[in-house]
Amino acid sequence: MGNRVDLTGKRIIITGGSMGLGLASAEACLEAGAKVFLCSRTEGPLKEATAGLQHKWQSAVRSMTADVTNREQVDEVFRGAISAFGGVDGVIHAAGVYGPIGPVIDVDPVEWFDAIRTNLFGTFLVARKACQVMKSGGGGRIVLFSGGGAAAPFPNYTAYACSKIGVVRLTETLAQEMAPFKVEINCVSPGFVITRLHQQTLAAGERAGIAFLETTKKQIASGGIPATVGAQSAAFLVSNEAKGITGKFVASPYDGWEAWPNHVEELQRLDIFTMRRIVPKDRGMDWQ
Repeated sequence: MGNRVDLTGKRIIITGGSMGLGLASAEACLEAGAKVFLCSRTEGPLKEATAGLQHKWQSAVRSMTADVTNREQVDEVFRGAISAFGGVDGVIHAAGVYGPIGPVIDVDPVEWFDAIRTNLFGTFLVARKACQVMKSGGGGRIVLFSGGGAAAPFPNYTAYACSKIGVVRLTETLAQEMAPFKVEINCVSPGFVITRLHQQTLAAGERAGIAFLETTKKQIASGGIPATVGAQSAAFLVSNEAKGITGKFVASPYDGWEAWPNHVEELQRLDIFTMRRIVPKDRGMDWQ
């Protein structure tokens, strides 16, 4: 992608901004000229990340400790960004958890719901507030992070998988609701990015499933997909280059999103890069 994306003057809120995909997204946006307002619920790592970014980008970086499952704290993040930068042009929501690992008959229901609360309800709160602010401000762009658990069954990770498919449908629905107000919303699956979450898989051992446990070990050994890949796609989707693209589910390492500006009409006319029910006629069969 190189220097193609220009975010000069754009004001971007990034949740989960203290590490991993959130921090990588902040760096990508800053490199493209944006001002970023980070939030994370962990104060220590957030302070460290903020100081590191401010060393290079000074006043273009602000931050605030916040829990995305807390409505008042989410509202305060938006107030903080507006106070610091005068408005919000884009939101990249990267906060998330794996939740309990193991067969559904064995996992703790409270832990299961806590993961749904963070990954889906927290996403709803952030997206809802972003839509309110952007509707009043004349438009904007939102990027939500989904994951591979949304695209296919993910045994032993039911809370994560269910929450992430919910993010996909939330994205598509909000894209239609907010289209009249020039608010565009997409979600990203960044690929197998090595983060702290995968240490939970290693700790779970066989409860994670032998196949996925071995896949995780191999991905960690190889370095996985760089966080910069998902971050660059997120920066693209909050840029003017992505104008007209909304309601799509992009797998950052595989979907050739760099070429999407040349295919906006096709993207919006067709159901490509979406999640849909498959019926016999889709496979050339007639069961009537």
